Amino acid sequence: MASLNDLTKGILKENPVFRLALGLCPTLAVSTSINNAIGMGVAVIFVLVSSNTIVSLLMKLFQKTLSEEGLKSINKIRIPIFIVVIASFVTIVEMVMSAYFPALSESLGIFIPLIVVNCIILGRAEGFASKNPVFASILDGLGMGLGFTIALTAIAFARELLGSGHLLGVNILGSGYQPVLLMILPPGAFLVIGLYLGGLNWLESRKK
Repeated sequence: MASLNDLTKGILKENPVFRLALGLCPTLAVSTSINNAIGMGVAVIFVLVSSNTIVSLLMKLFQKTLSEEGLKSINKIRIPIFIVVIASFVTIVEMVMSAYFPALSESLGIFIPLIVVNCIILGRAEGFASKNPVFASILDGLGMGLGFTIALTAIAFARELLGSGHLLGVNILGSGYQPVLLMILPPGAFLVIGLYLGGLNWLESRKK
């Protein structure tokens, strides 16, 4: 039951975008299309799971091998350690994406390397992975990554459909549709996020 909770809490109960309001910078920037949203989501899932795993392993290793004084010293520099771990996996993602998905890499631009400072990833490393076993940290990273991807894709769905009339390159609303240009701008993302948040809060109030 605990393992299932570690996996599922990030999808709705503690969704990074819709519940914790984290990672809004890339959310606003890359949610203009479903392709971009899925590409960013997969990259974040990989970095989250990988960094959570290594951070959890490192902290357990430090606890077993270092004295109390050594643990205090490590604790003072834990954030730089986490950032180095995260940056290593972000570099891998950036290189793979540039080599095999150049169009997607160009479209996402600076927001791929900026995953290093994404508060979702650093927050899970500090708040969860550093204090919990490896398996639980993997599930936490996977759940949070899936929650971020789902939120990003849901926002991109509305923005791409209303902002261009297309989804994944297919004309859905017909040639006579007049695109809502606001949807492809950052204020449009805020509007869509607000509508989703309002809808989720309304559903929760109905359940209560």
